[in-house]
Amino acid sequence: MPVVNSTAIKGIDIVTYLAQDAERAKAFYRDHLGLSVSTDYGPQGAEFELPDGAAFGVWKMTDGSFRPSGGIMFAVTDIKAAVTEFKSRGVPFEDDGAIEETPVCFMAFGSDPEGNTFILHQRK
Repeated sequence: MPVVNSTAIKGIDIVTYLAQDAERAKAFYRDHLGLSVSTDYGPQGAEFELPDGAAFGVWKMTDGSFRPSGGIMFAVTDIKAAVTEFKSRGVPFEDDGAIEETPVCFMAFGSDPEGNTFILHQRK
């Protein structure tokens, strides 16, 4: 069996947008685009499972902060190790790679050379 690299990106957990008003965002994707809510987090947001098995979500940060988001969360096994590894490769992160904790996950916000943002994401 191959050795698993705990800092490697292993897939996409969810494509998501951060929202200032998660209820408004949920209503837009549900009522205007016809997506069905698969997991509702109340005023914090929701996930929508698409027919092909992909997941899309809207999320309000628990601390009330808002930042425009690039919309992709890369799944990692060990977020602390991944942030350290990617920083050593020159990947820029907000707040020097500070890891934010929510009730369901850990996140670190990074960007590419074009200014597109992404989130390293570790589910609890």
